[in-house]
Amino acid sequence: MMLHFVQPSKLKTKKIVFEDVYAACDSATLEHLKELSSKRKAIEDSINESSFITEAIAKEMSGGLESRYEQDVHKIEQYLPLLENLFPYADVTNTNYRMAQCTAALKIRWSSALSTSSFFNFKGPKFFQIDNLRFELGMTLFLCGGILRERALEVLSTDLVQSATIFRQASGIYQHLAQDVLPPLQPALPLEKPPEALAAVSTIMSLICLAEAQAVTIRKAEEKGTSSSLLAKLHHGVTLFLEEAIGIFHTVVTQCKDISSRLLEFMYFCKCLHELKGQQYHAESLKACGQIGAAIGVLCSVLSNVKKKIPGEEPWKSIYQKQIEDASEVLRKFVHENDFVWHEKIPSGDELPLPEGNKIVTFKPYSPKRWETPLAFKRKM
Repeated sequence: MMLHFVQPSKLKTKKIVFEDVYAACDSATLEHLKELSSKRKAIEDSINESSFITEAIAKEMSGGLESRYEQDVHKIEQYLPLLENLFPYADVTNTNYRMAQCTAALKIRWSSALSTSSFFNFKGPKFFQIDNLRFELGMTLFLCGGILRERALEVLSTDLVQSATIFRQASGIYQHLAQDVLPPLQPALPLEKPPEALAAVSTIMSLICLAEAQAVTIRKAEEKGTSSSLLAKLHHGVTLFLEEAIGIFHTVVTQCKDISSRLLEFMYFCKCLHELKGQQYHAESLKACGQIGAAIGVLCSVLSNVKKKIPGEEPWKSIYQKQIEDASEVLRKFVHENDFVWHEKIPSGDELPLPEGNKIVTFKPYSPKRWETPLAFKRKM
């Protein structure tokens, strides 16, 4: 019953050639810059869909990885240590004016997958240029997190444990972005900026990944025959992650009005789905304890809430309506049994038992890697 939101992995970028901009003092530095450009080009070709290599060659180049998502993550993992090694020399926040000029000459440009313009720009993606190497690092990591989410969904049908682990890895990357990479960039951001450059947006994405990881964990718990009362708490735990993310989104809108409402809709409908499923399990638990009246009241209340707003597009709409139909069928059976057997009063409003939520998943911390190679640059033209 998971909804799919692919936008965070749909970033695009413009070409960068590091050795054309930074003046190397020695051959080792020049080779490092060329390798950096080469690794980035591999990412550019993939996300810009400008590569013409065959699947067999792509598999061989990635060391035997068959999944397109795994191959892309592999490319990013080869690029990031090289970029991290350049950072102490070229980060504009702690380098000289000459290096800052060089960084500006890179013309670091990325599109946004979360801006309103990305959904309605039929002439092609709009690119944002921010002359800061931290922007390049941030967007590359954001892309990596998005691709990992896609990989987690790819293995969902075959390996629930691996899927949950990958979601937690993605959450850790977004957490690293929100806590370590993006905060120093915030004062340098122009008025026109991609939502992905905001630290708060990475916090939102980290929480979404945790919600998705817990949703996968629930599937595993269902397979094991976990009790309805515990499954209800786990589903409500998912809603707690999403409620926190939705709250942050409303503050982000004041900083970046261009952020797409599609992200908010995704979080809202995911929250409603898990609220509905959680309350369905809660109702089944109440009935098992001899409280069929309370069970009916719980289902009536949650169905009334989730029917107020229905997704307009497929496949979200079908998934949402199917969950409503399943819960409605459970309610019909409970009402029928109560009418003919128990005749219990149906509570409502404040009389209903409140749901409890348990958050049981955490992010996997991301540890950046760096090639410890000394670099030397010309300080003057």
